[in-house]
Amino acid sequence: MLCNRLASVFLGPQTENDKYMDVDSHSSSTGGAETQPDGLIFIGKEDDIKKSQRITPKIDGREIVVFYHEGKFHALDSRCYHEGGPLCFGEIEDIDGQACIVCPWHKFKIALETGEGLYKGINPQEPSPTPKWQSKGVKQRIYKVTIDSGNVYVSPPDFSVSFDSDYYAEKYKQGGELAIGKPSRSEDTE
Repeated sequence: MLCNRLASVFLGPQTENDKYMDVDSHSSSTGGAETQPDGLIFIGKEDDIKKSQRITPKIDGREIVVFYHEGKFHALDSRCYHEGGPLCFGEIEDIDGQACIVCPWHKFKIALETGEGLYKGINPQEPSPTPKWQSKGVKQRIYKVTIDSGNVYVSPPDFSVSFDSDYYAEKYKQGGELAIGKPSRSEDTE
């Protein structure tokens, strides 16, 4: 899936990224995502996700990323709202008391808990303006995570509300990496 494909394209043979686990969305025999009678979508086993710390399952063809960070599970669209960067490769940083994923392409910061885009800005009307972290508003679609009997589930997305990340999530769903417009290594050498 995305993390493993991109790792081989951009990083060559995988080493550190082997710990990131991909999940097949429709195959229950491989522990993939499947919808339960209560509407929740099974993502994987709690212990497996804790070990890998992030997975990239697909829900009806839409790739999400599930992080396990500091004792909490977080799920969001796997493509950054800004230009579709692969958040599965981002580093998690503490920003003003919030766990945030930093997009590896352009360093945009997204709060894991809320999906807010964060930036450092100043109030020019202050006598000595000091940069402070501020919100751009919710930009990234997040998914509610439920743990039950050692299994991890996400709630299906509510598409009655739209988010900036929906554009790239849909674009990727329809055409894979090529739809995003980033050349692969083979295209670079041609």
